[in-house]
Amino acid sequence: MDKAEFSYLRKILNKTQKQMAQLLGTSVKAVHSYEQGWRRVPPHVERHLLFLLSRVRRRAQGTKPCWDLKNCPEHRRRECPAWEFDAGRLCWFINGTICEGSVHENWEKKMEICRSCEALEFLLPDVAQHRTEDAR
Repeated sequence: MDKAEFSYLRKILNKTQKQMAQLLGTSVKAVHSYEQGWRRVPPHVERHLLFLLSRVRRRAQGTKPCWDLKNCPEHRRRECPAWEFDAGRLCWFINGTICEGSVHENWEKKMEICRSCEALEFLLPDVAQHRTEDAR
């Protein structure tokens, strides 16, 4: 997650930097540093921010669970934590999911795949546009 996306998502949540710090369990200075690009947004902060966003955008939760979106075979479903915990709309939140046939070594690798998946897409439809506008 880059600084523009962090800042944009904070604005979508309608939170000040102080309120965001309280929600994320971090300091205001850390939030400021993420938005200025002085510090990299850690995986646990990105994950928490996306979870909060998912609660705000619950309307889109009517989408199919990930295993239906990806047409996962029964044997893969049974091995996947998203299936085990009935979290097919929050699969991106759970580490150890079997996306594209394998478990990914870390959060960054997982998110590379999740960001191009329909299961997470509903949360971030306007973020890509914002990044493009921000780069101009």
